[in-house]
This record gives sequence, C-alpha cells and structure tokens, in this order.
Amino acid sequence: MVKICCIGAGYVGGPTMAVIALKCPSIEVAVVDISKPRIAAWNSDQLPIYEPGLDAVVKECRGRNLFFSTDVEKHVFEADIVFVSVNTPTKTQGLGAGKAADLTYWESAARMIADVSKSDKIVVEKSTVPVKTAEAIEKILTHNSKGIKFQILSNPEFLAEGTAIEDLFKPDRVLIGGRETPEGQKALQTLKEVYAHWVPEERILTTNLWSAELSKLAANAFLAQRISSVNAMSALCEATGANIQQVSFAVGTDTRIGPKFLNASVGFGGSCFQKDILNLVYICECNGLPEVAEYWKQVIKINDYQKSRFVNRVVSSMFNTVSSKKIAILGFAFKKDTGDTRETPAIDVCKGLLGDKANLSIYDPQVTEDQIQRDLSMNKFDWDHPIHLQPTSPSTVKKVSVVWDAYEATKDAHGICILTEWDEFKKLDYQRIYENMQKPAFVFDGRNIVDADKLRDIGFIVYSIGKPLDAWLKDMPAVA
Repeated sequence: MVKICCIGAGYVGGPTMAVIALKCPSIEVAVVDISKPRIAAWNSDQLPIYEPGLDAVVKECRGRNLFFSTDVEKHVFEADIVFVSVNTPTKTQGLGAGKAADLTYWESAARMIADVSKSDKIVVEKSTVPVKTAEAIEKILTHNSKGIKFQILSNPEFLAEGTAIEDLFKPDRVLIGGRETPEGQKALQTLKEVYAHWVPEERILTTNLWSAELSKLAANAFLAQRISSVNAMSALCEATGANIQQVSFAVGTDTRIGPKFLNASVGFGGSCFQKDILNLVYICECNGLPEVAEYWKQVIKINDYQKSRFVNRVVSSMFNTVSSKKIAILGFAFKKDTGDTRETPAIDVCKGLLGDKANLSIYDPQVTEDQIQRDLSMNKFDWDHPIHLQPTSPSTVKKVSVVWDAYEATKDAHGICILTEWDEFKKLDYQRIYENMQKPAFVFDGRNIVDADKLRDIGFIVYSIGKPLDAWLKDMPAVA
C-alpha cells in the first residue's frame, strides 16, 4: 500500500488529503501537525475549518485510510510521498521584511524529513512558495541525506475557499513540476498516477520545477489584478454616474476577457493574494526588475485604496463623523462560505471606523468572537497602509461587540456596512431593520448584494460600490 503523509493540517493540507483518501481507497493518507488542538478538532465532529462538503468527505474516510495525528516523525518515516503544506507567512523583520516569504517552517520541515527518513522519498511542495524554494529544500535534503534519495516535486494548490471540495473533485488543472532528469520524471509520474484516480489525464499538467512554482504566484497575481482593475473602475463609475455592474457585464461578454473576477467590492482578502503579490514583488526586485515589481505593487495599492475609500465614504456620508455612533458590520470573513478572516477587508474597514471612534456591532455566521477580537487587536505588519487604516491599540476592542444575529447587530445602529456576501444578507427583513435603526439610516453595501432601489423605497440612504450615487451622497463627497 502506498503511504502518503502531509505535514500541515490547515486549509490546504486537510481538504486535499481528505479528497485523495476518498478517491484513492488503496492509499493510506496521514495528515500530521504539531498543533494538538488542531489535530483533536480534525478527529472530532467539529472540524477546525468550515468548508461546504468537507465534513462528509472526512467522516467517510477517517479511521479507514485517512488519519490525523501529532506523531509527525512516525508518519514521515513510514511515508513514500511527503506533502509539505506548512505556513509561508510574509517576513515581518530582517531581509525582505514586508515582501519576502518566511521559509522558517519549510526549512525545519525539510530538516526533520532528512533526519527521520530511512528510505527514498518523494517530497512535494504543496504550500505556495517563492520560485527556487525547491532548490533550497533540495540542498537541505541532499546535504543531510545519509545516502537516501529524495525527489522534489512542486504541486501548487489552486483551491478557492468556499468551493475547495468541488475544486478538488473537478479541478481546472492539476499542476506538477519536477526535475528534468530520469529520477525526477519517474517521481512526477508517481504523483500523476495518484491524481489520475479521478482527474482526466489531459487536466494533469507537467512542467519543470520553477515553472510550477511561478505559475501559482502568477495565477494569484492575475486574479488579484482583475479585482483591483474592476475596483479602480468602480471609483470612476461613482464619479461619472456609470454603473459598475453594467460596465463589468459589458466587459465580461468579451470572450478574450470573460466574466469571472469582475465583481466590484470593498477589496480582496484571503491568505494568498496579498502575500503572493508581495512575494512576486520581492522576487522581481531581487532579479533586478524594479519596473515589473512596481507594476505588481500597484495591484495592492489599489486594494488598499478601495478599503480606504469605503471608510471615507461611510464617515463623510454620516456628517463627517462616526464618533460614538453604532455601526453594524454584516460579515467579517473575507468571502462567503468560509470562516477564514486572513487579510479580510473587514479588518481594515473596522480599524478605519474605530480610528474615528465608532462603536461596532459585528455579525458573521461563521467567525467566532475570539477570532474577530484577535484580528482587530493584533499588530498586522503591512507595507503601505493609509494612516487611518493603521492598526489601532487593543483598547479599541472595547468599542466592538460581536453578536450572533443580524437583527441584534443592526438594532439602534446609525449605519450598516455589508462586508461579506453571505446569501442570508440578501434575504434579511430590511423593513424590520429600518424600523429599529437611528434615522437617517444608512446602508453601505461593500459587496453589491442588496437591491438598492428597494432599500431606498423603505427609507434607507444606500451606497453601493461603483453605482450612481444617492443625491445625499453626492452632496458629501468622499475625500481621501
């Protein structure tokens, strides 16, 4: 029986290994992590991450050919294929701070693999890593190999949170990069055969190592660039009276462009986009390409501008102050159908409003109060934030309450900010909400999910990103 071990039981490792176990019953899959609470959660009825469909997959395979364990060394020792899916955060200090990826966890994983291995292994990069990481990992493994042969493969993930299980069942493509040597190609073929259990062969793409690593960064950079492009257009739409949804639809019908990732919003979030672009910027700078680095930096600058613009619009619309006003925040996760708050635009919007002394009442169906309070108090390192979006001190958390009901959040509020596109926010009884709010009552739709005309008929003053402005809002322009 082939044995697979995955180091790292997070958003990538857990779901990916669960699906491999489901689709390959003849393969034994172990997911290992040093975090005891995380592994305990994977072995419980309350999984550590929320992802539609994940629960059913885990429950079908767990204990049969899918195992979650903290005994990292035992499972690495036994494995034929070791996936490494550890965190690669942006460095916060030292060389490349604010841009370069911190490979501390990766390096320690590689050293541990070399220490405990007594048989040849295929080591697979599953985390998003900078180009040439494989070379560094290869050096560590080779210099500590004691005669054991390691083959390094790059197998980046292209999952979208909220649809990860569906993405794993029916991927656009599976990308595997390997060395262009007989041993490298043999290893590549071995991994290809795992995916071939359920993925059509024409969708399994093979490249050299560096192309696979760079393809992941490039894909995320291109997607983020589309979001920043449409968000830049949304600002122009507001200034001219155009409607961003009509513009996006017209642009998206061009078959050369296509309709995906053209929804204007309060900004992009998630664990990958900003981190990967910063990483790309750093790699470009290190390779003597400052103009290319500057180009990609602009994608993040527009994203920061969009969040800042949203905060300014809220404050300026409400008589230029939100001091001591209750603002309801509907949605804190960076997108619907996930509880993930990493780099969510909600953090910066909330901090911007707290900077103007607002009282926030936050509701998200999948994010816990602990997580929200932690996100709003932590010192997030960022390289280019406008001043009023700088992290605030933990004392501001006193001005934040987290509730488990949208009606409770909006009761007696002066304004509502919709920051995540949860389906339930489209179906709320806005008449009831309006009656229980302070007047004038404002809705700032950061996801363009509500029917603005219906809300205006009820009596709300509505701001929708990239849509023609209410007369009220025209009189109070958002000045950055």
